[in-house]
Amino acid sequence: MLSSTAEYALRVAVYLAVHADCRPTRKEIAVASGIPVAYLVKVLRKLELSQLIQSKRGPGGGYSLTKEPGEISAFDVISAVAEIPRIKKCPLGLSNHLRLCPLHARLDSVARLAEEAYRQTPLTDLLPTEVREECEFPKRQLPS
Repeated sequence: MLSSTAEYALRVAVYLAVHADCRPTRKEIAVASGIPVAYLVKVLRKLELSQLIQSKRGPGGGYSLTKEPGEISAFDVISAVAEIPRIKKCPLGLSNHLRLCPLHARLDSVARLAEEAYRQTPLTDLLPTEVREECEFPKRQLPS
């Protein structure tokens, strides 16, 4: 299961990919993606530190991806803001076994498959192809 921060980061990355022709502001991203501004600031900062997005200050400023959406994977985005969940200790609480118990091995295998799926999923696979009303980002209004 992904953390809220990782889900928010994916929302931001997808929004920026959809709006690659302009530089959405922090407020526009927050409103469109339903992320509280205070939380969004932290997510944007982590994405910037990982060099997945860039910001421009001042008039005409905002945020954009640093690469084409097809060159950024879901794994890149998720790992920029959060640790990919993995099994760190025996789920049965056994501290004395020397190898993975069947449950631990199965859960670790599932986590590994999920991580590989994130690595193989470019942002282009997450972009809306058929926009349903309930999934549509609010229309961006440019300043007049």
